[in-house]
Amino acid sequence: MLALIRSRITPPLIVCFTLLPVLVCAQDKPEFRAGAATSNITPPLGLEIVGNFAPRPIAKHVHDELHVRCLVLDDGTTKLVFAVADIISLGRDIWDEAKQKLEADTGIPASQMMFSGTHTHSSVAAVTNNDASLDYRSFLISRVVDGVKRALNNLEPARIAWGAGQLPQHVFNRRYLLVDGVTNPNPFGGQDRAVMNPSSALRSNLAGPAGPTNPEVYCLSVQASDGRQIALMANYWLHYVGGVNREDLSADYFGEFCRRIEQELGAPCVGMLANGPCGDVNNNDYSGKSPAVPRQPYEKIKLVADDLVQEVLRVRQTLTYQDWAPLKAAVSELELAVRRPTPEMIQWAESVLNKPRGTVPVHRLEQPYAERVMAARLEKSDTVHVVIQAFRIGELGIASIPFEVFTEIGLEIKARSPFKDTFTIELANGSNGYLPTPRHHDLGGYETWLGTNRVEREASEKITARALEMLQQVRTSP
Repeated sequence: MLALIRSRITPPLIVCFTLLPVLVCAQDKPEFRAGAATSNITPPLGLEIVGNFAPRPIAKHVHDELHVRCLVLDDGTTKLVFAVADIISLGRDIWDEAKQKLEADTGIPASQMMFSGTHTHSSVAAVTNNDASLDYRSFLISRVVDGVKRALNNLEPARIAWGAGQLPQHVFNRRYLLVDGVTNPNPFGGQDRAVMNPSSALRSNLAGPAGPTNPEVYCLSVQASDGRQIALMANYWLHYVGGVNREDLSADYFGEFCRRIEQELGAPCVGMLANGPCGDVNNNDYSGKSPAVPRQPYEKIKLVADDLVQEVLRVRQTLTYQDWAPLKAAVSELELAVRRPTPEMIQWAESVLNKPRGTVPVHRLEQPYAERVMAARLEKSDTVHVVIQAFRIGELGIASIPFEVFTEIGLEIKARSPFKDTFTIELANGSNGYLPTPRHHDLGGYETWLGTNRVEREASEKITARALEMLQQVRTSP
């Protein structure tokens, strides 16, 4: 009788205890979520448009609105935050203030926020003006904070995918080597072996591009669980395109791409275009191999953006989405020496600034660079701390650098990265001028001049090593 009772009650007991762990696992499975939002950051008219040497124009018209586009990813444990602003660049202090406000309000560590500028040359500086109504700095910070908070409010179950396409026809290395025996004068009275955007008079003496380009366009696609597009972020290594009316505010091809991709994919998709290492790359072929084509204002911007949209949409159709991907972030502060002028440079700058008014300059840019030399002489600190950052999204690694980075630096990071797929975002978390390699410093040229470049000769090597360390950290961290 006892055996019969045991035979009747044992099966239910076994079922209960074997089912319980299954139920617990199902409840504990992490959910991947994402949210995106856009904030308008168009400044008031009347501010100075930056991006060119003086005299700078005053903004009198808004051709297209400027925005900061925000994306938040959440794997159930870690949140990663992207913000990409339509601005030439922003100092670290501005990004830091926005991050501090967000960390205080949301609890997300600042180390998990990667904020960058697109580098449109048709925006204004984020400065505080004597006129309180023109305090663009405070306005911009508030809009970044609001955009990220709204993206957090929009978090919903999501899936994610990434991939890369090719768009080689719009990237040209703008630095050219001159043939042996030929040099080009610089503002300081010296001679350079490399020249940016060579004039027609120099084109018969070009030995070829001084560096590579990267034809790839990277695509990070985020969809809701029902297939709606939440956001699509691209990364393309191309300087601004230009061809903008002188007194217009414009987001350049970055903004045009975002508008077009949002039209193609439908609301509420947020399009984003984070710029990659392109400090020595632009959209113009100065080799003389391509005939110059007259363009109307904004025509070339639309051409580049449309080609970029078509390639990104093609890549998007090939992607395989994941319902969950681990997210990690690592950040490091790197101390670099500030570049100082030599006594000879100071003497040269003083002689330029003391010239009688109306004197014909030896070099057309000697005045602004004499002013930059004297400003560099007065720098309070001998070092600067820059933020080097890495994100992990599954098997994708993303590095960020607060400089206008030469393309070969980004290509080296990609080649040596521990991730199968890697891209780099430039002008992120700060803006510290151009970042040439030591080889390019030896060649000279605009991007290497003191005042354009602000840090030590070996900075690129130290930054590359630190970025790779950060990528390895997020790759192997639990």
